[in-house]
Amino acid sequence: MQSYFNAVKSSITGPHFFWVFFYGSVLVAWWLLVAMAADMPGFGIMHFTAPQLWEALCLSAAEADPFALFGMWAVMSVAMMFPTFVPSLRTYLDLRNTGAGSEMGAVALVSGYAIVWIGFSVIAAALQVVLDGFGLVGQDGSSLSVFLTVFLLLCAGLYQFSDFKEACLSRCRAPLTFFLERWAPGNRAAFSMGLQLGGHCLGCCWALMLLGFVGGTMNIIWMGLATVFMVAEKLPEVGRYLTRPMGYLLLAGALFVLLRAVGLM
Repeated sequence: MQSYFNAVKSSITGPHFFWVFFYGSVLVAWWLLVAMAADMPGFGIMHFTAPQLWEALCLSAAEADPFALFGMWAVMSVAMMFPTFVPSLRTYLDLRNTGAGSEMGAVALVSGYAIVWIGFSVIAAALQVVLDGFGLVGQDGSSLSVFLTVFLLLCAGLYQFSDFKEACLSRCRAPLTFFLERWAPGNRAAFSMGLQLGGHCLGCCWALMLLGFVGGTMNIIWMGLATVFMVAEKLPEVGRYLTRPMGYLLLAGALFVLLRAVGLM
């Protein structure tokens, strides 16, 4: 009997349960985003236990309520950025198998990473409030201004060629090297490493995330495509062939929008 309880305890506190919780959080975040984009309640596939509260959140976000916008951006960050953190988290858990880490250390690592993106969510929500106040974005968060659209596309496109982005990508693409250079025992150290990895990730992806103001912050298609690209860009065997072409594509998009606005296309 004691061995049975020990096995149950091991399964609950082990890495498999951790991954279930981690991916479960991502799935819940996407569930919420799909529901918001579909203007819950009544989205056919799924129903929340308190649809009136979720509908109020959707309406508040559409009306640029700061707290609702923060909640929306925070959910977006979990849904879109947690999948890009998988290689680093998997590397940490692999190191745990050598006795170098722990499950609580993994929780601390993810917490540090999440704090960075929570901070980004605060800034992004505040920016959306300001843009809405000037009438530059619509209720879905998409740009109503040619100038804003061109500016965001130019910034994101040029940033793809920057040395700073390349430096951040090199850290994200080689998590084992990062851990070997920065490793220290304990949960506090794991939290600190999570903050650092979150900073590198933010350095990679902030400009792409702000393109939500071009595609629409409630646009599921944009969020899905952006997530796939950001995950792929951090893969060492694939990402190096994606960064610069995406930069050219974004710059071409900015030129297209500008030429169309002045009637040359």
